[in-house]
Amino acid sequence: MTRWLLRIALRLGMIRIGINLEEITMMSGILSRRDFIRAAGVISVGVMTAEKVWAGAEDKPNILWVTSEDNGPALGCYGDTFADTPNIDGIAAKGMIYERAWSAAPVCAPARTTIISGVYPPSMGAEHMRSQVDMPAFMKMYPQFLREAGYYCTNNSKTDYNLAAPGKVWDDSSNKAHWRNRKPAQPFFAIFNFTTTHESQIRKRPHKPVHDPAKVRVPAYHPDTPEVRQDWAQYYDQITEMDGQVGKILEQLKQDGLENDTIIFYYGDHGPGMPRCKRWPYNSGLQVPIVVHFPQKYKHLAPPEYKAGGGSKRLVSFVDLAPTLLSIVGAKPPTWMQGRAFAGKYVTKPPEYMYGFRGRMDERYDMVRTVTDGRYVYLRQYMPHKIYGQHVSYMFETPTTQVWKRLYDEGKLESTGQKRFWEKKPPEELYDLQNDPDEVTNLTDSAEHKAVLERLRKVQQKWVRDIRDIGFLPEDEIHSRSVGTTPYEMGHDPKKYPMEKIISTAELASMLKPDATPKLVKAMADKDSAVRYWGAMGILMREKSGVEAARDTLVKAMKEDSSGSVRAIAAHAMGQYGTDADAAVALNVLVELGNVEKNSVFVAMLAVTALDEMGERARSAKERIAALPEKPKKAPPRTEGYLARLLEKVRDDMK
Repeated sequence: MTRWLLRIALRLGMIRIGINLEEITMMSGILSRRDFIRAAGVISVGVMTAEKVWAGAEDKPNILWVTSEDNGPALGCYGDTFADTPNIDGIAAKGMIYERAWSAAPVCAPARTTIISGVYPPSMGAEHMRSQVDMPAFMKMYPQFLREAGYYCTNNSKTDYNLAAPGKVWDDSSNKAHWRNRKPAQPFFAIFNFTTTHESQIRKRPHKPVHDPAKVRVPAYHPDTPEVRQDWAQYYDQITEMDGQVGKILEQLKQDGLENDTIIFYYGDHGPGMPRCKRWPYNSGLQVPIVVHFPQKYKHLAPPEYKAGGGSKRLVSFVDLAPTLLSIVGAKPPTWMQGRAFAGKYVTKPPEYMYGFRGRMDERYDMVRTVTDGRYVYLRQYMPHKIYGQHVSYMFETPTTQVWKRLYDEGKLESTGQKRFWEKKPPEELYDLQNDPDEVTNLTDSAEHKAVLERLRKVQQKWVRDIRDIGFLPEDEIHSRSVGTTPYEMGHDPKKYPMEKIISTAELASMLKPDATPKLVKAMADKDSAVRYWGAMGILMREKSGVEAARDTLVKAMKEDSSGSVRAIAAHAMGQYGTDADAAVALNVLVELGNVEKNSVFVAMLAVTALDEMGERARSAKERIAALPEKPKKAPPRTEGYLARLLEKVRDDMK
């Protein structure tokens, strides 16, 4: 077929002398017979350049993504009158905004993992920060599909995925990446990502203010202090600066004469970089702006509800972006992608729900799953024994975090909504965004909302099973059970991951019902270590009463269990809530497990977290804790410092 096309082209005089082999291969590889002959219709003079061949190929749009970090829909086009965002507002004026869009994860790496794969990270063992797990061989990252379709794909410049790259992903991923470096007339997909609004920038001092802190709106969950007001005002300052950067990219597109040939997306990667927003799968941490523009030439690829200057009420999540891109370029999304295309040839019906999640945030473990129908937000806390505001070192660099915690310790916070962040969590939370946009009134005990609670609870339980959520495994076992395969494939093997009994035990453990203790003790004898892990976790959650009921089982587990994760949780329970004698034994076990030269970094982190939560009970091991090694021999990239941060916190508290 290729030789036939080239012969026809040569006879018609389409291929000029001087075109190199790469260009010929490119032309022949992307044109169907019909398109090639159709392109020949412009050869009245018998000559056609390579550029015209590209232009006459399948009429694929250029696609530009402009993204920013750590900002929600604090934009003029979303009705925020405090914002100064003329360039993004300009995209919205000729395009459309999505009024209810979620990032799936409230922090960068897992959010980007969702985008690049089109799969929820808990399906792939990639929910934890900087996990760096492998994808199955049959999966690809979306730029690989686009490159196969002839696109020049660039990323300027952040990657930050929790997945190892499955081969070459980008044509160029650097701070020099640009559509201008593509071959003549080649269609492009280009990302420009701005870190101007990142958490690190809203707390940067000194800072010249633009927006008046006195006029900023402070959400109900934050205390109203000068520090909080300055952080929020600076957030708006950075958004204004970011909007100017967006304007420069749009101007370059205009200068190159590409406005009418390019579909534009703008989005933020998750909610604001403020505590209780970033890292938390409330609407405040998950809602993002998504603004799209389809030029007239490509209106046939636009969403069905597309209207210039309009807004879509369709629920859109980051898991939908990859399949939507493929749909726009005419490729049918593979069935393993879990998102739904909202534009292009293969657009689907709108989903009824969006989902979110939280796993380990840097050095601190937690597990939350979230679902929304657009109005109500339901959170399922699988580790309710942990406080919301665990000490994540990076988060505590923000002035708002520091003053908020100090006021709590001093008993000076004014409302339950403000105090809650520093206290343990309920197993379930339900919020009405229409009447409570700051999500401070938990409706789980409301008789009026019982039906909503039960509906969303069932939806959430179904979702974790549908996607085969392997976040129910301790992180160490996500890796150990995947030896010789990938976490995703392990999660689909019932022998390696007996999902139903593991999730059911996690449900039993974390709902905190008092009568569940005997079943949890029984679970600690199960042959599957993840079931035993959740049995021990459930006893830990019940504090002293649980430990008293399960003492002998816990002692045996912390000394003999084959799983380091089970030993760590059992020792944690005994160390924090057992007798002084039991705590002394548990302390020895935890110091042993905290040695990262003898245990995996994930087990060591569980153990050191337990030492931290034991408080004064761990002081007798002060010298041994000081001697624990900080650097793992083997750990995913960018996780090497997490154990050191935990140890630093424990050591500082013992001074």
